[in-house]
Amino acid sequence: MDVRVRFAPSPTGYVHIGSLRTALYNYLYAKQNNGSYIIRIEDTDQTRLVEDAISGMLKSMAWAGVENDEGPYMTAEEEIVEKGAYGPYVQSDRLPIYKKHADELIENGNAYYCFCSKERLDAVREQQRSEGKTPKYDGHCRHLTQEEIKTKLEAGEPHVVRLKLPENREIKFVDAIKGEVTVNTNDLDDQVLMKTDGFPTYHLAVVIDDHYMKISHVVRGDEWLISTPKHVYTYEAFGWEAPQFVHLPVILSQSKKKLSKREGDVAVEDFRKKGYLPEALVNYIALVGWSPEDGQEILSMADLIEKFSFERVSKSSGVFDVDKLNWVNNQYIRNYDLEALTKLCMPYFVEAGFVSSESDAEIEWLQKIVNVLRERLNRLDEISQYHALFMDDNIVLEDDEAAEMIALEHVPEMLKVLAAKIEALESDITAADVKQLLKAIQKEMGVKGKGLFMPVRVAVTGQVHGPDIAEVIEIIGSHRVLKRINYTLAQYCKK
Repeated sequence: MDVRVRFAPSPTGYVHIGSLRTALYNYLYAKQNNGSYIIRIEDTDQTRLVEDAISGMLKSMAWAGVENDEGPYMTAEEEIVEKGAYGPYVQSDRLPIYKKHADELIENGNAYYCFCSKERLDAVREQQRSEGKTPKYDGHCRHLTQEEIKTKLEAGEPHVVRLKLPENREIKFVDAIKGEVTVNTNDLDDQVLMKTDGFPTYHLAVVIDDHYMKISHVVRGDEWLISTPKHVYTYEAFGWEAPQFVHLPVILSQSKKKLSKREGDVAVEDFRKKGYLPEALVNYIALVGWSPEDGQEILSMADLIEKFSFERVSKSSGVFDVDKLNWVNNQYIRNYDLEALTKLCMPYFVEAGFVSSESDAEIEWLQKIVNVLRERLNRLDEISQYHALFMDDNIVLEDDEAAEMIALEHVPEMLKVLAAKIEALESDITAADVKQLLKAIQKEMGVKGKGLFMPVRVAVTGQVHGPDIAEVIEIIGSHRVLKRINYTLAQYCKK
């Protein structure tokens, strides 16, 4: 069997982090099995469409490295075009197909016209609720005669088309994660298949499209599990073989609620803007609900493709742990190509005022900053927090510990000796120079260890702890370091 899977988003806004995981699992399974990964746009609910949502989705997926073999894609000129032999891949371009098959279901007795008004449907549901019943359609139009139907259609009465489920029948299917699922049709609704506006509902379009696009595995969120029996019956009504179903557990926030904007970032674009690396986000999101057999946590896309399996996807919901994501992102930042990482940091350098524009950037200098900070960064946007460390002429003592360190008796004389040695250098100070100068001070003054290095760090940065002080001093440069030492002597070392 050829593996063909699809990610089928609705263009109703940003790409949710849960949608990225669904797309990723589809993609990994396809690549692992030399199959095809398809994107299909499900835009049949015309009331919820958001302008530019499709282009935003394609850009987010391209950024994440989860790109499709078929369906819409964005050219270098940012034009959306389609590729693949089973299009159109946008549902609103497939309306005649849905109309034809809805008519077929009506003709063979597996669907029917429903002329009930919204007011009647609301009243029926309210009555059912008051009786403690589950609200659902009461089948009022199931038994209309052909003459009654003809009269209503000729009169132009608004109508929908509903699936005609058999009564008291068990529908069974096997889900790759949930196992065997059995539902009785008496517990289901006669689902609307075609709306009054001539557009299909999800429940008709998804079956038709998955059949004609030869989808082998339907991999989607488990909010659709409850609808799957209706889909299974619809396949049967058409005489088609149903695909394998795989329903993924939802992603929860750290408060164990469904992940939503109210509790923090949930859009892929939010994570991109904050400076999460796409490789790290993909690595982490793959682990929310799945784990490899060997327990490995840092996984490249190639690793994920090799190790992924639906058998190891959890039946229960996964929790989105931002702290764990930060740890994963930090692992990637530590090991990323320095030149590429600096380029990714450039917007944050400009925004924080390290440089006025990307074109004016002193790349070698910025690379040194990235290199000395990379182990401390959980996100690239955190680099803006270090503007004062590298750019200010004066320093502010961070805490009482810093104040205590700079108040030690030997510190004023030691800082004056250090300043004199820096002034005597024939060129701007380097990290190697710093180490030699501190070694010389240690020998001359008999000061060593914390008594030497911590006061120097505080005098230059205002902090007791931080990145390698020799590298920091090289980045700051002799001129600014001398200004800071003199400021410290005048401001914090008064007798």
